[in-house]
Amino acid sequence: MNECFGNNFMLNGELLRAEFFDNSLVYEGESIYEVIRLVKGTPIFFFDHMERLSRSLRLQHRAPLADIKTIRRVITGLSRSDRKKDVNLKLVFNYKNGSGNWLVYYLDSIYPSEEQIWKGVKGVLFNAERKDPESKVINHKLRTSIYQKLIYERGYEALLVNDSNLITEGSRSNIFFIKGDTLITAPEKMILSGITRKHILSICIENSIKVEFRCVNADEIAEYDAVFMTGTSPMVLPFNSIGEQCYEINLPVMEKLREQYLIRVDNSIKSFRFQ
Repeated sequence: MNECFGNNFMLNGELLRAEFFDNSLVYEGESIYEVIRLVKGTPIFFFDHMERLSRSLRLQHRAPLADIKTIRRVITGLSRSDRKKDVNLKLVFNYKNGSGNWLVYYLDSIYPSEEQIWKGVKGVLFNAERKDPESKVINHKLRTSIYQKLIYERGYEALLVNDSNLITEGSRSNIFFIKGDTLITAPEKMILSGITRKHILSICIENSIKVEFRCVNADEIAEYDAVFMTGTSPMVLPFNSIGEQCYEINLPVMEKLREQYLIRVDNSIKSFRFQ
């Protein structure tokens, strides 16, 4: 199945038709990547993503294949050639056999529906731990295993449980538990810290919302009032259940975080357009 969604993609800065997309340029060798959401045809939190990409490259001891100015120009070029207003795009730096290629292309994006936002989604527990949690590196085998479990259990997102029985993060999101007036989320060093999470934590500081940085034991999830995920596609999305355990979904703090986050989205769009 071709991962490229849309009519065109960019390979090393060159615009090509989607029919020439080669999945091996993503899934063979080592691929370091970012998934960026377009809102109103503009990438949100672009500079945050570039900062995290640079960090992943440093941690993996890889040289960048393009600079930020070039990446910005290429993303703008793809957006103009294949006008999609609300979609995710993927930026991949691929290293294989001593050479490198970089790609920018659209993904077949699935965003939560209005019903899922207000009624929550189902989570499942999955025993796994990222090899390099601080680097955004593609792990095709892990992704496939998680996808199969989500289908089997009709879940929306998998919460990863490490060898110490601690919940670290979601398969494609960061996780926050709520107990009383306090948010609980994993320490930075144990996860791939998302751009959405970064802004949610900043909003918490601005609004004096308490945050504890620790992992929740998978055997103790019944002790918490609510759970939500943050990420590029879900933004701020509550769980109505994890396995058989049900949670509250209409806590005011979650709605406040979502509202404040959407304001930041609008500001980031303006920042990209006018810088």
